[in-house]
Amino acid sequence: MNQQNYNAGQAQARAEDSMQSAKDTAYAAADRAHAAANTTGDTAQQNKDEAAGFLQQTGEQVKTMAQGAVDTVKHTLGMDKK
Repeated sequence: MNQQNYNAGQAQARAEDSMQSAKDTAYAAADRAHAAANTTGDTAQQNKDEAAGFLQQTGEQVKTMAQGAVDTVKHTLGMDKK
């Protein structure tokens, strides 16, 4: 009977070790997933900011080109003189 209790105790200890190992693995996976999500969010925000800057710069260029075209037409028609 003593040997059976000893074997049962060892089995219990192995089961607890396995359970703790599984918990540790799950926590590590959760930490990695959280870190990956944060990195993805940061990258998306950076890309959004860069796109906004590009669109603003492009808008300014189009505005300048349009103004240049208007000035050229006025000059051609002699309307630029006051």
